[in-house]
Amino acid sequence: MADSERRMPFSQRLAYSVGHVLNDLTASMWFSYLIVYFHQVKQFQNILAGYLMLIGQISDALFTPFIGIESDRTSGIFRMGKRKSWHFIGTVCVAIAFPFIFNECIGCEDSTRNLNQFIYYAPFVVIFQFGWASTQISHLSLIPDLTPDEHERVELNSLRYAFTVISNLIVFGVFWLLFDYKKSVHTDTSMLSGDDSPKFRNLVFIVVGLGLLVSIMFHIIVKEPSRNSRDSVDRDEVSISIEKSALQKNTMTWKDWLKNTQFYQIGLMYMCTRLFVNVSQIYLPLWVTETLKLPKDSVAIFPLIVYVSGFITSIVMRPLNKVLGRKIVFMIGLVIGLGSCVWVYFLDEGSRHLSYYPTVLLGIGGSTILVTSLAMTADLINKNVESAAFVYGAMSFTDKLSNGVAVVLIQHLHPCESCCPECDGYYKKVLTFVPGGVAALAFIVLLTLLPYKIGQRDQKGENAGFSCIIYLHLYLACEANCIYELAIIVCTFCIPFYVSNMV
Repeated sequence: MADSERRMPFSQRLAYSVGHVLNDLTASMWFSYLIVYFHQVKQFQNILAGYLMLIGQISDALFTPFIGIESDRTSGIFRMGKRKSWHFIGTVCVAIAFPFIFNECIGCEDSTRNLNQFIYYAPFVVIFQFGWASTQISHLSLIPDLTPDEHERVELNSLRYAFTVISNLIVFGVFWLLFDYKKSVHTDTSMLSGDDSPKFRNLVFIVVGLGLLVSIMFHIIVKEPSRNSRDSVDRDEVSISIEKSALQKNTMTWKDWLKNTQFYQIGLMYMCTRLFVNVSQIYLPLWVTETLKLPKDSVAIFPLIVYVSGFITSIVMRPLNKVLGRKIVFMIGLVIGLGSCVWVYFLDEGSRHLSYYPTVLLGIGGSTILVTSLAMTADLINKNVESAAFVYGAMSFTDKLSNGVAVVLIQHLHPCESCCPECDGYYKKVLTFVPGGVAALAFIVLLTLLPYKIGQRDQKGENAGFSCIIYLHLYLACEANCIYELAIIVCTFCIPFYVSNMV
């Protein structure tokens, strides 16, 4: 069958790309403003704000693999297909729970202790994260089901990320307008406070309302291929080559994936990518307000700059991946990201007029490695779409767990509970060494992938190369006395890898 005949209609591609917008809108608020909101507006202690995010990330990490497995096994509800059924369930949970997180505690008073409010907010965080994971895994798992063409998969990932960027632009743009709306000349513009709580409340209702609207469009327009139609596509492709036919018959279960070396390599790179993007997103608003001493509306302006540059970059991802290849493009993104981290380190209040330039580089680097890492994951799955949800679920598991631990560690190491001289340079160091460190680690892992084709099974020599990188990282973690990082590596990579190879 010709490529033009097999190509997805534009309406399907566009509708698919907006299916994650509710998640993108809520994730933008979650990562960019949760710590800021609970620390500066709700006056929570640093560590309690960090623990609230940790609960969410651990919940997401635990839910994700199980949702992935069940999404592969179940047949769906209301004739929507198994992927869209989990997407629908997740959408409902997100829409119900998320508004409570950025609203005042019902029944609480100003004198209510932080711990009591923490207990109030925690269940809504857990429900939100379950819904978010359900939507994310089902939406990602649709890509291999919708098209077998690797370049079209890159295009879907690029369109998906483009709407992720647009969603973030909407969040930051609306938030900026909320700050400027009826601004009083007597209002303190240097720091967020309890007086800004209505702005967060209005923003969360706008976000959820818009997200629900486009989710309805996704469910109406996108048609999930039935199992029979996917089998028909497979039978058509059997005639292309004997090699492809053999690959289609080689099904992969979750146990088979745990024995696959590239599964761990791509997983580690994806974890580093998400750490780079999310830690930057979380602490960028605190860097501009507490280190650079910029006005409080900068918490909307600077993230806006990151996502404008990221959006422009995402447009050229498909042709760039096609010409240079995944690995080269990923390497270029890492170099740009590392450059932005180094630049941040040399900025202070006196040179804050230059802060826009590394912010642009942060957006370009983050967009490049995120789109490419998702495309690498689709390449890893290849024709094994029967277990695609498990793969995406496992990738997301490492992402959520590492992000939660990283945020708690950063909050725990904060030099003081309220503003003090030590605070000024703290977030500069966070934005330099955490994203920069994980970018360097991703670069090292990428080097172990260079000799091999992503998605090709049973490549000799991979185990030795990946074992070396794991041992090196364990050694560095031990030397740095970083028990958190050591625990993550052991639990998420070493134990499953070696146990599965003994079975």
